[in-house]
Amino acid sequence: MRFKDRHDAGRRLAAALGQYAGRSDVIVLALPRGGVPVAHEVAQALSVSLDVFLVRKLGVPGHGELAMGAIAAGGIEVLSEDLIRELGIPSALVQQVAVRERLELDRRDRVYRSGRQPPAVRDRTVLLVDDGLATGSTMQAATLALRQQAPARIVIAVPVGASETCTRLRAVADEVVCLRMPEPFTAVGLWYEDFDQTSDEEVARLLSDASLSKSAATKAG
Repeated sequence: MRFKDRHDAGRRLAAALGQYAGRSDVIVLALPRGGVPVAHEVAQALSVSLDVFLVRKLGVPGHGELAMGAIAAGGIEVLSEDLIRELGIPSALVQQVAVRERLELDRRDRVYRSGRQPPAVRDRTVLLVDDGLATGSTMQAATLALRQQAPARIVIAVPVGASETCTRLRAVADEVVCLRMPEPFTAVGLWYEDFDQTSDEEVARLLSDASLSKSAATKAG
């Protein structure tokens, strides 16, 4: 069975995260861009805060979909040393890609946050959400970066992922929730009927919508 789209996947994922509903110590952090529609549905269903955690995959030059690592907020850099060595990629080229992706990370921060400060996660439970896990390098980078901010608990939550990746990430997260781990896996997009690219505009709109909804709920309470 495939998910209709990212919103459908998010609603289904939220159903598996019911224990975190309505808790003031819980925050949902999405990996942009594709993770944001999924995370928006999760945060809405659980009545908890939503924000983004900025992280960028480092693609192999000439083969952008193949990850040789990732960078995340806080100066975290995770490299697939075995892959880099196997493909003979010079360290200078790796750093060139990292610099380019760091610039994109900074750009997204300006576009998505509109001047808002990143959320405080110390002593909170973080639900780290994406639309799926293939190699997991991006999610690993995000998890390691979050650890530096001393959250109480990190829960990786995705609708679909490669079995070996979900297993490996259990070593860096406190919990991994993955609804489906099909074999063979191949690619995240194959498990969605609609997997169109999420735009910057949609990310900004969903974050703004979540912020307004949370503000209204706080005033009502």
